[in-house]
Amino acid sequence: MACFIVPLVQAVATSIYRKSAGKSISSPDSNLLKRNVPTLEKMLWGGSIVLIVDHIISGELSWRFPFFTALDVEGGGAVMLREMLTVGLPMSLVLTAIWVVWSLIKQKRPAPVSSNR
Repeated sequence: MACFIVPLVQAVATSIYRKSAGKSISSPDSNLLKRNVPTLEKMLWGGSIVLIVDHIISGELSWRFPFFTALDVEGGGAVMLREMLTVGLPMSLVLTAIWVVWSLIKQKRPAPVSSNR
């Protein structure tokens, strides 16, 4: 019910970092992971949006306050916090690890050769 909060916060932090770093991210002199920050940003935003839509469809989020249906019951805040730590945090860590592996594979792959026939 609240697992999307952790990757959403990470997406916001990644966006802030990308915007503050400016053009230094895309320079060829920057390190491998720094050059691929926009990809991580897209992965995090996309996953967070899909999770939010899924939670709306399943009824775990509502359009009225308190928005999270778990907060309507006693002890719902603790349930939300537990889910963020046991589902959201591992989800963000796995996604970030996949991004690191993808970045390494992308670096080792030779650049495509264009043929001008």
